[in-house]
Amino acid sequence: MSRWIDRIDERLVTAPGVYDALTASLAAAAGFTALYVSGAGIAYTRLGRPDIGLVSMSEVAETIALIRDRVEAKLIVDADTGFGNALNVQRTVRMFERAGANAIQLEDQGFPKRCGHLRDKSVIPAAEMLGKIRAAVDARASEETLIVARTDAEAVEGLGAALDRAFAYAEAGADILFVEAPQSVAQLGEVARGLARVRPLLVNMVDGGDTPPVAHDDLQAMGFRIVIFPGGIVRAIARTAQEYYGSLAAHRSNVPFADRMFDFAGLNGLIGTAEMLARGRDYAGGKP
Repeated sequence: MSRWIDRIDERLVTAPGVYDALTASLAAAAGFTALYVSGAGIAYTRLGRPDIGLVSMSEVAETIALIRDRVEAKLIVDADTGFGNALNVQRTVRMFERAGANAIQLEDQGFPKRCGHLRDKSVIPAAEMLGKIRAAVDARASEETLIVARTDAEAVEGLGAALDRAFAYAEAGADILFVEAPQSVAQLGEVARGLARVRPLLVNMVDGGDTPPVAHDDLQAMGFRIVIFPGGIVRAIARTAQEYYGSLAAHRSNVPFADRMFDFAGLNGLIGTAEMLARGRDYAGGKP
């Protein structure tokens, strides 16, 4: 079967993190063909909380639907642990697929789950995760909806165990493999050598995380197929917002910050306000 990831010309697909329809539309306008709907990004922005499993399935599904209404790019969606056992995984897959997900990422963490680059993670037994993957594959309505199997076992059981798990997850039906948080470039190379011929590989770049930053061309040469930057946009916006609010508090005016922000017309131009109003007028006029 030819999957959508195989039909993208880029040898290494860059999927920036997004967390709402605005960031998704900006990323799509920049030319990205695939976007990563980040559970961490939703937690940071919607809840103002860390990525420790606080976001609910329905909150992610609503986010997917709002993004899908705005962009046509492929959406790789962070589904955490599937929000429960294998039966919960099936409900999650059905809901996310209907909302517009093109790939659904499931991880093998135990509870309480946390960001893959935080300490003190735990993982469920491999057999339990195999059941979740089979459940996800059985639940999807279309084989075009890809199942991404993520393992966090490197931090708990070591890289060898993580590779063994990833291989088993592929045999259970996962379409894409994701070994989270390798500790070095050498470990990234081991992951690629061990798994690149098994399934397409996804790699995560987190500024200040456990995995060192690696250039796009080097990741491509290793054999990775997708690279995600889940929280980059939140870190960029959070710093800008902090500086904006600091300026407003100091000056009680936007004037000192004006050259670093859109004005009213600029933002409306960015989101297509004039075009939408014109479309509304066309419909109101009863044109055929």
